[in-house]
Amino acid sequence: MVSKTKSLQINENLVLSQSTDGLTFGTDAYMLAAYMKGGSKQSAADLGSGTGVISLLCQSKGKFNHIYAIEIQERFAALIEKNADENHLNDKITPICADLRNIKAEDVGGELDCVFSNPPYMKIDSGKRNEHDEKFIARHEVYGQINDFCACARRLLKHGGKFYTVWRPDRLADLMCALRENKLEPKVIIFIHAYPSAPPSMILTEAVKGGASGNKLYRPLYLSDSLEDSKNSILSDDARKIYDTCSFEEFIEKKK
Repeated sequence: MVSKTKSLQINENLVLSQSTDGLTFGTDAYMLAAYMKGGSKQSAADLGSGTGVISLLCQSKGKFNHIYAIEIQERFAALIEKNADENHLNDKITPICADLRNIKAEDVGGELDCVFSNPPYMKIDSGKRNEHDEKFIARHEVYGQINDFCACARRLLKHGGKFYTVWRPDRLADLMCALRENKLEPKVIIFIHAYPSAPPSMILTEAVKGGASGNKLYRPLYLSDSLEDSKNSILSDDARKIYDTCSFEEFIEKKK
């Protein structure tokens, strides 16, 4: 079965081509892009880049000097190149079609300031097997478990470099263990909820290579103010500000 591609306009006036049989652009990708601070002189890597949407969002806001978008599936690596070209960001994003388990710092021009990832959340034997391999690979740990993503980040980062992830709350322990095992100290954690009485649906984490122990657990982000607002896709003031700015800066600095 041949996968189809469709294009749509997303945040930051970007045009995104994505496979109809792969994972599509969603809240987790945008939240991770907004969460990262970056720096105009910094270089970064996007592990398991998919369509490259997180890299596109970051570069549309000038968050990094250059991003290496690492993706194992050839069709998605081609989509990254297409998306970067169509949004005039091909000088800011370099797709690399490779297995992240084999990537080393010399493959990306030396140690980096930042690595980020929206990795597959599901164990390979969990959930229903999707009929499309692209979507199954994007959701499940077919080409690397969370420890493999953390190990790659360790190899690519310079000492003091940052690793950003978005992850599932029910696998928080797996993430924390993998980070520590690879000398990536979790420093900032934010839980995201659909609305105040809902359990968290995702976790944003910032870890530092070689960092001292100790972390900050910021107040939770509620995407909507109530269940009814959530059903009607009405954003909370905090979430709306993040979507407007592609930044968590005001949310983090805001006092209760």
